[in-house]
Amino acid sequence: MSQRLACLSAILLSSCAMMLDPINNNLPNSKTIDPSIDNLYTDLAEVKLPLRKPVIAIYLNSFTDQTGQRRSNSDFATFSTAITQAPHAYLIRALKHSEFFEVVERVSFDSVTKERQIIRSTRENFDEEQKLLPLKFADLLMTGGVISYQANIASGGAGARYLGIGSSKSYRTDSLTVSLRTVSISTGEVLTEVTVTKKILSAALDNDVFRFVTDSTKLIEIEGGIVKNEPINIALQIAIETAVLETINQGALKKYWSFK
Repeated sequence: MSQRLACLSAILLSSCAMMLDPINNNLPNSKTIDPSIDNLYTDLAEVKLPLRKPVIAIYLNSFTDQTGQRRSNSDFATFSTAITQAPHAYLIRALKHSEFFEVVERVSFDSVTKERQIIRSTRENFDEEQKLLPLKFADLLMTGGVISYQANIASGGAGARYLGIGSSKSYRTDSLTVSLRTVSISTGEVLTEVTVTKKILSAALDNDVFRFVTDSTKLIEIEGGIVKNEPINIALQIAIETAVLETINQGALKKYWSFK
């Protein structure tokens, strides 16, 4: 009995190892799903510096989730949104990460203004001569948002069973689309427009053993599996960073700015 169980375990584990590799049916490889923050788009950090950094303003409502998509759930209704309600945070991070732009604070502009009023009032009351520096104004405004989120646009799988021992692999693909526009503050003209679509992959591996032993009077059933889902926030961040990189390239081609 112990020898049979050891043999079945060895077959089961070997089938797991084989299923982790790409198989010849064009299914996505589960190893491509890596939610590590270190694997984000790195070309943005290698962009050459401009002769003069454009000053960008991003307001709270200028880059939002415009899909209204709710988190997918087939069992019960959910009110959780599928996409973060603060995508502007990823856009600001991408702009600062590139070191190509200067970003002025407009998301918490009310707080900045109130704090400046407190400082100005305090200095006036105590006769301090030091004055506040003027706020830096922006040359450009970035606007847009997440304009599309499609759930389960493609799904499939493959599996096989022989003598009660089987393995299967399934996948599901979602997608989100980001639109990013760069607008001139002085003229209101849309200088660049970029649309980026990013796929979101989910993959599942399953292995099972179903056998009768001891003259077909005892049943042994062993199951194991693993599911990997690419985080939506990582996919959104990659899409935004790609849009920022394409914006830089388009602006350089149209001679809105130039590299050192």
